[in-house]
Amino acid sequence: MNNLKDIDFYFVTDSELSKNGIFSDVENAIKAGCKIIQYREKNKNTKDMIKEGNQLREICNGRAIFLIDDRIDIALAVNADGAHIGQEDISFDTAKKLLGNDKIIGSTVHNLKEALEAESLGVDYIGIAPIFKTGTKEDARNPIGPEMIRLVRDKVKIPIVAVGGINKENIKDVIEAGADSIVSIYAILKADSLYDEVSEFINIIKESKSK
Repeated sequence: MNNLKDIDFYFVTDSELSKNGIFSDVENAIKAGCKIIQYREKNKNTKDMIKEGNQLREICNGRAIFLIDDRIDIALAVNADGAHIGQEDISFDTAKKLLGNDKIIGSTVHNLKEALEAESLGVDYIGIAPIFKTGTKEDARNPIGPEMIRLVRDKVKIPIVAVGGINKENIKDVIEAGADSIVSIYAILKADSLYDEVSEFINIIKESKSK
């Protein structure tokens, strides 16, 4: 289950954009073939996050890798498979010390320097962001484009997840640039059928990888 190279679509929860609730979203994403789920919640208290995290872990159990965004304490409390941290979050060394060696830790990077540093520290995968303009993060930086993926892919061996403004029209460019996986939040959660949308994304990713 922990082979990050086999991941196509990386699903991130968003309770504010969700039409049917995050539990339904995650269940449908996994049924559609998604192999990794990240619980991201910025506006709930710790008690509620632990409750939701436990429920999501049960849904993911044996079916998908389950990660927590940013909050190492929540990841520990719900026995998640690992966590994802940003440049302004807890340091990788501290996260590793708290989570232990058998947990996955991913890190967001924005340029080659950060990518090389993350790999040297021992991060399991990197999320490069934002590739295109995105509206789901208020503090999003200026888009860096698929060219940054190509630059990083030439220098790092760990899996790359592309994040930010990705849709069905530009997935091909992102995968061809060297991304192993992609995150798309708005395009997925605004769809009438999350299951169908995730299925389509996965099919396009697989087709792009096979070329």
